[in-house]
Amino acid sequence: MTSSAPETTRIAIIGGGPAGLMAAEVANAAGLQVDLFEAKGSVGRKFLIAGKGGLNLTHGEARPAFDARYGERAAELARWLDAFDGEALRDWARGLGVETYVGSSGRVFPNDRKAAPLLRGWVRRLREAGVRFHVQHRWLGWTDDGALRFATPDGERIVRADATVLALGGASWPELGSDGTWVDLLAARGIDIAPLRASNCGFDIGWSAVLAEKHAGAPLKPVVAHWTDDAGAPQSLQGECVLTATGVEGSLIYALSAMLRERIARDGETTLWLDLAPGRDEARLVRDLQTPRGKRSIGDHLKRQTGLDAAKAALVFEMLPREAMSDATRIASTIKRCPLHLRATRPVAEAISTAGGVRLEALDDSLQLKSMPGVFCTGEMLDWEAPTGGYLLTACFASGLIAGRGAIAAAS
Repeated sequence: MTSSAPETTRIAIIGGGPAGLMAAEVANAAGLQVDLFEAKGSVGRKFLIAGKGGLNLTHGEARPAFDARYGERAAELARWLDAFDGEALRDWARGLGVETYVGSSGRVFPNDRKAAPLLRGWVRRLREAGVRFHVQHRWLGWTDDGALRFATPDGERIVRADATVLALGGASWPELGSDGTWVDLLAARGIDIAPLRASNCGFDIGWSAVLAEKHAGAPLKPVVAHWTDDAGAPQSLQGECVLTATGVEGSLIYALSAMLRERIARDGETTLWLDLAPGRDEARLVRDLQTPRGKRSIGDHLKRQTGLDAAKAALVFEMLPREAMSDATRIASTIKRCPLHLRATRPVAEAISTAGGVRLEALDDSLQLKSMPGVFCTGEMLDWEAPTGGYLLTACFASGLIAGRGAIAAAS
């Protein structure tokens, strides 16, 4: 059934991820009634999954280097961070009784590395402060007179708000709630939206059946990626990645995913070269490989003489024809510059995050839609992206704070 008359609230937050929860906290602290609506049965699902391997809350990198991680949107994101940066996020977590530490990579984690205690404490504090949570409420858009429509297990519900914050996420991990269905709702209102694309994602290469079956899931570490920038200058980055059944993924690949994605979009494919043996120069590899192998197989000889593990050795076999496996110079060259021909990004649904979304040019400095006064957008549904490492979460929190402040002003 549909409610006969609209219910009312001062501030409606739609979406229960970090950006939405932060907007709710800010608005509630100003003394306004806040109702938070979430399509799933509980809030913060993607936040919890992201913390399964250790919640990377933020990064210890100093500004302005921190700001530069947001690429083309660095100037806009810097303004968000002026309001709430990584140190502010650590202080905020401390207020929930969650102490953090900076790891060797510069990433910041809770001392227990878990997301659940932080989320439980946060939601409990918000409930106790008076924020009203409404789960299993899928937003359907607006009525003709501007009220909010929600599909619920009990039928459609209509809510009129003095200000609305949309915190609907991107389109990655749709089973957790951020499925991108909001794009059509906003586009129908004339909102300028950049297409949602995979970010912090894996790439397809097209391995042989042997490599895919035997080595999918195997890490490649350490390795150094090499590429040339758009000005033709050589670049490199050391890190780790993982072989998948279709290509590669992992932190090193994610760090370069925006560039790789755009090059594939422009050229149809792109190539990344991996140094599989960063600790040995090519001349040494040649000498080591020229050592007589005796009765050892080519594979055993390769691994023994170069120090490569099974996955790296398999990658060398993948790249070279069998007759080349007796050519020490060619093998060494491939080890030091193994070409990965990337043909496509993995689907958006598999990505850690998404690029694209509501263009920042459609919003004012408070993240209010210029064409829809009283409606604010925040978090990953906005057109920005960042590498993993705590940068994503930090910007989501910061944008939630800004949108929450904007909603207070609009509702006052």
